[in-house]
Amino acid sequence: MSDNPPFGFGLPGGGMPDPNDPQMRQIMAQLQQILSAQPGAGPVNWDLARQLAVQELGEDPQPTQAQKDAVAESLRLADHWLDPESAMPSGSSSAVAWSRNEWLYNTLDVWKPLCDPLAARMVSALGDLIPEELRGQLGPMSAMIGSLGGAMFGQQLGAALAKLAAEVLSAGDIGLPLGPAGVAALVPANIDAYADGMDVSGDEIRLYVALREAAHQRLFGHVPWLRSHVLSAVEAYARGISIDRDAVEDVVGRIDPTNPESMQEVSFEGMFSSADDNPEQQAALRRLETILALIEGWVCHVVDRACAGRLPDADRLGEAFRRRRAAGGPAEQTFATLVGLQLRPRRLREAAALWAAVGEVRGVEGRDSVWEHPDLLPTDEDFTDPTAFANRTLGDFTDISDLFTEEPPKSDD
Repeated sequence: MSDNPPFGFGLPGGGMPDPNDPQMRQIMAQLQQILSAQPGAGPVNWDLARQLAVQELGEDPQPTQAQKDAVAESLRLADHWLDPESAMPSGSSSAVAWSRNEWLYNTLDVWKPLCDPLAARMVSALGDLIPEELRGQLGPMSAMIGSLGGAMFGQQLGAALAKLAAEVLSAGDIGLPLGPAGVAALVPANIDAYADGMDVSGDEIRLYVALREAAHQRLFGHVPWLRSHVLSAVEAYARGISIDRDAVEDVVGRIDPTNPESMQEVSFEGMFSSADDNPEQQAALRRLETILALIEGWVCHVVDRACAGRLPDADRLGEAFRRRRAAGGPAEQTFATLVGLQLRPRRLREAAALWAAVGEVRGVEGRDSVWEHPDLLPTDEDFTDPTAFANRTLGDFTDISDLFTEEPPKSDD
């Protein structure tokens, strides 16, 4: 760790900056303007993040009435096709077409609890760069540095969310319940852009995306514990991500205090570590990967069944979306690099095969009844032998529950 004050505030010979110096006052005023501009609650300046995300998006085409009608019709038809393939009824109370900016606005409330733990540690790491004996001398500058982490994180997060907003196809596209409950939403501008790279009808691709979105809505709408379970798994993993303090110091060293805009040019790449040598973090990662794979595997399975024989390119679309989700799109990879959150269902194909095996043995209702309680869900070990899990019939679980309803044996006394 350097002995010099951070952020380039040291003077020749190691002296401290004079807070009454006109140049220093100007620098502090510029920083204060950035750090206090519409501050958000918590460690992240979320207002700044959203403003920068909107700027990054640039021109944002609004859905036309024709697109809105097409989205509503696609989601209606998708629910109709899914009815015989799922024991869960429709989970959508409304069907909407979102612009990219509307995706940002409607998902921020979910991103906040997922990203705030990382930002809090970033702020703490920045504070640790200031030697204890210098904090009192820095005065108001010390408090300003405490806000710098939130501003830096907000800027980086805004850029990452803008990239996601320009790529996601629907509210549930990356497997998390990001949008308001019961709102099935597609992003027509992104679906059109995705369709440009495929030799498939745009209407067919929109309907396939609608099937996936409607399936997500059914699952999260009718499994009451699932939303909190998934978000808790993400938060638990995020809390275990560590900060590379040497990388923090390196990033801070590249900030020019005379040019506050230099904060936008720094990168958080390599700053976060998943702490692979930490058993608790490894367990949190396995739980997260398993639940994401189970969700995505179920969606792929029921969508494949719903569109079989109906969509001419169903097989091609199914394979394309499996690859897309398993690898993560470019924006999702950027987001993972910046904030350390890997949201890819690594074992998607195994999970889809498991749900297919369970459906074959137990039927649609038996398959979907596995979602009644988290303890009934397959573990990552079950992925290796789907048939064995499928034949572990619901009667086995019933027998276990019956143990708690039997009267205790009478004593011989």
